[in-house]
Amino acid sequence: MSFDLNAESTNARQPIDLIEFMDNPEPRCPVVLLLDTAQTMAGQPMAELNAGLHAFDQALKGDSVASLRVELALITFGERVQIWKTQRDEVPPNAEPAHRAFVTAAAFRPPTLKAGGTSCIGPAVALGLRLLRDRQVIYLQNGVDYFKPWMLLISGGQPSDPGWETAAAQIRATLNHQGVLFYAIGVSGADMQALACFTDMPLALERLAFSDLFRWISASLAAVSTSWDTSATLTLPGCLRLATGLTPL
Repeated sequence: MSFDLNAESTNARQPIDLIEFMDNPEPRCPVVLLLDTAQTMAGQPMAELNAGLHAFDQALKGDSVASLRVELALITFGERVQIWKTQRDEVPPNAEPAHRAFVTAAAFRPPTLKAGGTSCIGPAVALGLRLLRDRQVIYLQNGVDYFKPWMLLISGGQPSDPGWETAAAQIRATLNHQGVLFYAIGVSGADMQALACFTDMPLALERLAFSDLFRWISASLAAVSTSWDTSATLTLPGCLRLATGLTPL
């Protein structure tokens, strides 16, 4: 299931007692997955993406520590920008999106995504940043330690929204303040020049190897969720290559 979010800023400033932090007091590593489900992803790309999500789910659940510490929020952008709803009974249905969107890897249930529409990257990225910001407020309100947030953008086409450059500038500003670990990954057909506006290191996925990609993401999250060393660097897997020779638009 999914729910829509209007353009208003989320309001996570009001304290709320969350049973989840009482039952699981582990420090958290919040992760936002921004997945392109536009028509350009139809066919084999979407099938491989869905298979990759299931591989990601199985790998994270196989790590007893990461499954309790990594929190996932899934946003897709295609026919519309939407957050995929979690199934947490302890969260009131009228709670703000930052309370509802995130779920630990242990409770994550990957949906079956379908392709359609165009790539509205800008609103999806802005929404992801807002959720991460508000989720950190929730951690602070509840005395929960947390690791640096992650955001992963996977795109298979060209941005279709007229204001996507504003979202790219927001990401750049956040990266300059080291507020998030951000990865922009382009599938075959992606506008790598546009992705270079979000980061100096856009990555290209080879051979639609989504399962390999998500297994690497899982292993990386498992590693960072057990260490407070923020200076550690990640070695890219063979399925990813750094896109070079690009200049931001």
